[in-house]
Parts: sequence; C-alpha cells; structure tokens
Amino acid sequence: GTCRHKMIVGVEIVQLKQFPDERGRVMHMLRRTDAHFENFGEIYFSACNPNHIKAWMYHKKNTSNYAVVSGMAKIVLHDLRDDSKTKGETQEIYAGEHNHILIKIPPGVAHGFKAVGMKEAIVANCTTEPYNADDNFKISTNDNIIDYKW
Repeated sequence: GTCRHKMIVGVEIVQLKQFPDERGRVMHMLRRTDAHFENFGEIYFSACNPNHIKAWMYHKKNTSNYAVVSGMAKIVLHDLRDDSKTKGETQEIYAGEHNHILIKIPPGVAHGFKAVGMKEAIVANCTTEPYNADDNFKISTNDNIIDYKW
C-alpha cells in the first residue's frame, strides 16, 4: 500500500489473495485462522460515491478490518491515542481493485475514506464487536481536530 508519513502503530496491512478463472474470481478478506484475526462482531458494507468523503470515525473498543471489494478508495488513518508513539500521525492507503488488501485499524485510530476514480467504492468492514452507539465516535472534517486536506 501507499503510505504518507509513518505507519501508525498497531495498523496492519495484509496482502489478500485472489483466485481468478474464466468464470470470474474469488477474493479473500478475513479468516478466523489468520494471525491478525481477533474476533467477529459484524460485517457491513459502506458504499461511497465518487469524490465523496466518509470521515472521520473512531472507536475506543472496536477494531475495524477494511477491505475495498469494488472500486478504489483512499483510506486515511489518524492516530488519536495519547499513549501511542505515532500520536498525531496520518497514514494514507490506496486500496481496492488495483490493490486488494486488508487494513486492520485498532481502537483509537480515526479512519475515513474517499472513493477515487469514476465509480463508487464499496468498503467491507469486519469489526471485532457488533455496532454499539456508545463506542461509535465521529469527528467532522470541518472541525480541524485532524489536520488533513482531503
């Protein structure tokens, strides 16, 4: 993946396998036997229209596992954790049809994404905990809490 600045502590990027044949392809995402697998909470898909932004969100307990299953997305991470060596660092990762990867995002790391190119990006997120409104925090891109220009 393509990064800006340092790799944020605790973020993992895993190259995923694809198995193409004349019928199409099978695309892996996450297996419980993977070393980076923690727990299954839920999986959902977030579709983002071209040149639109879905940001920022973070959790205090939940780990997100992103894979872009259609289109391309610029996924941006920002470390909000006070006890982290990479606090305040921002990381950019381009993922999707041309870079089939899994991005493991630990609690305390804000994340968002933007569809790049001419079609929507569909991001699959396999979380370690089911959705819980009490652990779902949002930061507006207009707040200037995170200094990042989309």
